[in-house]
Amino acid sequence: MRLDDFDPNSVDVEDQRGGMLPIGLSGGRIGCGTIVIALIAALVFGVDPTQMLGGLQEAQQQQQQAGPAQRQGGSTAQEICTVNELSKESCNALSSLNKTWEPLFAQANIQFRRPKLVFYSQAGRSGCGAAQSAMGPFYCPTDQGIYLDTDFYRQMEQDLGANGQFARDYVIAHEYGHHIQNLLGLSDQIHSLQQQNPSKANQLSVRLELQADCYAGVWAAKNKDRMEPGDMESGLNAAHQIGDDTLMKNAGQRPMEDAFTHGSSAQRTEWLRKGLQSGNEDACDTFADLKR
Repeated sequence: MRLDDFDPNSVDVEDQRGGMLPIGLSGGRIGCGTIVIALIAALVFGVDPTQMLGGLQEAQQQQQQAGPAQRQGGSTAQEICTVNELSKESCNALSSLNKTWEPLFAQANIQFRRPKLVFYSQAGRSGCGAAQSAMGPFYCPTDQGIYLDTDFYRQMEQDLGANGQFARDYVIAHEYGHHIQNLLGLSDQIHSLQQQNPSKANQLSVRLELQADCYAGVWAAKNKDRMEPGDMESGLNAAHQIGDDTLMKNAGQRPMEDAFTHGSSAQRTEWLRKGLQSGNEDACDTFADLKR
């Protein structure tokens, strides 16, 4: 995608690379969601939402009492986002996502808060606990942060065969989709259902993941004038390569639907395509049949 260069005032970023302390930016408020969803399961371990619940309310109260964190070390968004080309690319995507989703929330008269993008290397820390490269990119609702080790992009190419800039943009857009779910209160609703029906916890997690895929497609569709030949194919290939069944097969395991947490390759490509073709967030209701 031919995205504009990010506006330093339009993105919230932190840097935990190279042993640096986290750099808190504007808006220290914590979201109400209570689940963490990683992008990839099996090869890149997914996070079980039921294991991340303890102490989140307490952490929320503590951060609200402490107030917004302050910048440390003098680093700015401009400096953080230009550490390398992948960092800049990620910030460009974040900026575009903010500019796309914020007006939609305004039209619906729903309060919008920008997520922060946190860069780390190998290991870091989030409001939901430790951040490790093996987890892959993930969204933490406690501090509304998207956590990313950009080395993951190299793993996508080398280990998963997911190439191209749009495949990388899709990663950010997918995690941003979880932020949308958090702001809408959907994450809380699904967590309640998971508590009521533990046997359906994985199925509900899959629906959240597929909706985030669809939201990623909606963002791209609303910026279709920035898309280039091959972008759609690159994104759909990435969605296919990170399907639970494909990851399990590549790991020498027999795919078991009951163990899926993110959806099959067919499901992930289907919902990403639905977002790309419709450009309508209302088309991303992966929970429709539960309402009947």
